[in-house]
Amino acid sequence: MVSKFHSSLSEALSLMLNDSDDHDVIIQVGENQNIKEFRAHSNILKARSPYFKGAFSAGWISKKDNMIEFKKPNINPTVFEMILKYIYTGEVDLTKVSGENILGLLVASDELLLEELLNHVQGYLIEKQSTWIEKNFVLVLHTVFKLPSCKKLQDHCLESICEDPQPFITSKDFPSLDKDILHGLLKRDDLNIEEIVAWNHLIKWGIQQTPGLGSRNNDRTKWNNRNYEALKKTLNKFIPLIRFTAISSADFFDKVRPYKAVIPYHIYEEAMEFYMKDTSPKTTTLPPRVGKAQIESKLIKPKLTNIIAGWIERKNVKKPSLNKKYKFDLLYRSSQDGLNIYTIQNKCSGQGPCIVLVKHQESAKIYGGYNPLGFSCQEQWCYTTESFIFSFENGEDIKNKKISRVNSNYYNNAIYDGSSYGFNFGSSICMSSDNNVYFSNSGYYDNNIVNVLNPSLQYSNFYPEEIEIFKITIS
Repeated sequence: MVSKFHSSLSEALSLMLNDSDDHDVIIQVGENQNIKEFRAHSNILKARSPYFKGAFSAGWISKKDNMIEFKKPNINPTVFEMILKYIYTGEVDLTKVSGENILGLLVASDELLLEELLNHVQGYLIEKQSTWIEKNFVLVLHTVFKLPSCKKLQDHCLESICEDPQPFITSKDFPSLDKDILHGLLKRDDLNIEEIVAWNHLIKWGIQQTPGLGSRNNDRTKWNNRNYEALKKTLNKFIPLIRFTAISSADFFDKVRPYKAVIPYHIYEEAMEFYMKDTSPKTTTLPPRVGKAQIESKLIKPKLTNIIAGWIERKNVKKPSLNKKYKFDLLYRSSQDGLNIYTIQNKCSGQGPCIVLVKHQESAKIYGGYNPLGFSCQEQWCYTTESFIFSFENGEDIKNKKISRVNSNYYNNAIYDGSSYGFNFGSSICMSSDNNVYFSNSGYYDNNIVNVLNPSLQYSNFYPEEIEIFKITIS
């Protein structure tokens, strides 16, 4: 048996780094007022980094009194200190490091060919720094799209944007977005955005990117033909990515038609023919964007409907790429229709698959259930393999979500359909004739029900602040 004593080895190497009297390398990092020198050992650097092995072997370095002198002005001292600690000890602690420095560490890891560190940092950004990434999408995108080794983070950014594009496209940095990244986004069929919104922000981006326009000349009424031609040149490869047939005729007239001069003639004519004759375009044949689950809810933001739709498609992932389009039509809202099981029955019976949303009075949590059969008031237990109950921490948090599917041993007890209930998901979540919502662990749904209903499972019932029921149309 081989005994391993890595901790003592790491401690000894850490002492070498901190008390490097026998060093043979001086590395100067940073620039301007932020410059710092580090002392290190060439053999350790070469053993741990293919970059340093190549650099020290190929004569990229200068020597003074047998001391290797090396400069890396593009790496800041805070980042390089973390790199040296990793090289010497195999340790890195990112818990108190700023997002900017973690991103800098990612770039430096790629340059220094530290694959293990790069993969760790990439994963850390995705798992622990997603909020910071969302606030700095343009910076992160412009950085990682220069690094082929960061495809995982590239995909994470694009999928996050497609899931909820609004904060990204309305950010102050959006007009500076790289044209190739924008082109890649507009090509995606899963970009969860109304087409007229995509058009409006493409125009704004194009105006900022076009010489002679922008903040000094953004009043279209003052443009001349040369201005329109310049904007047309900027947007030339983007216009074919807009699904004009998904834009209403009113929006086309008000918001697209004024920019007729920047749209290629055949694309504009085909769009006009579609609006005037209902004739499908012959050359611009991009399909409608999928995964746009729209909802007019007071309880949840539209981005959460994609999570629900993903559960319907059994895609238990953070940001599902949907195969179909989902439409959520409001059937019942207690604040406007009255809290009454008979009103629910009258409005929802015979409408097909439905989603129920419930707001607790004393919590931000949203509880709900998916009924794939619909309501029919037939006084019976109903068989289905597809129903589930769920909860969100609040109306917009896509991370802290919980789902419990019907127990495979109790498909016959998935839904109870009867006149004494507004809704009843296997007695796990139900609304009774006293207008209270009841929770219980009936055993008809899987063990995750404890997490779904926590902490309210300890309370047998409550009077809901709001209930919404939506009919789901899938195409």
